[in-house]
Amino acid sequence: MRHIFQQGTDLTAPVLVLLHGTGGTERDLLPLAQAISPGSSVLSIRGNVLENGMPRFFRRLAEGVFDEEDLIFRTKELNDFLDDAAAEHGFDRRNVVAVGYSNGANIAGSLLFHYPDALRGAILHHPMVPRRGIQLPDLSGTPIFIGAGSNDPICSPEETEELQQLLREAGAEVTVQWERAGHQLTRTEVEAAGTWFKANLASA
Repeated sequence: MRHIFQQGTDLTAPVLVLLHGTGGTERDLLPLAQAISPGSSVLSIRGNVLENGMPRFFRRLAEGVFDEEDLIFRTKELNDFLDDAAAEHGFDRRNVVAVGYSNGANIAGSLLFHYPDALRGAILHHPMVPRRGIQLPDLSGTPIFIGAGSNDPICSPEETEELQQLLREAGAEVTVQWERAGHQLTRTEVEAAGTWFKANLASA
């Protein structure tokens, strides 16, 4: 998968895996990494799927309707890539935290739903429920931050609450930051994610 790897100054800090939204690139979320954990190494990935020329991490059938078969395939592809990238770039595969926005948050959520040890934690900006009706792995003690907009037209508050409940039922420690905003990523949401990260994941 096309990606950027930047070695951090603190090799004990979690490696941040950056996952962009629809139409983004591997450069989009680099400023987020600086805001959240400036010392961390960064692995920023470009989605392998194109929708009308716009990179995504998996296909969808319509707005808010995922191609579930492709989602499952692409989730495995991403998990395998993280294994390979850890070997290639020499970082601890068990010390990886995803930072995703929109479509990127959805594929990060899908990693949590399908692979018990894929992520040490996750920062999900405006995610949806990736799949319903499946048994989640044991996520006991996994810290997860969800940034949500109370007026988000793509991801309703009910969707956010459902995702929060599913993750908590699997044992995850979930924090939701509500913004009086829509689907856009706000400065206060990013600042809240940084504060949360320092409290929950900064110590190795």
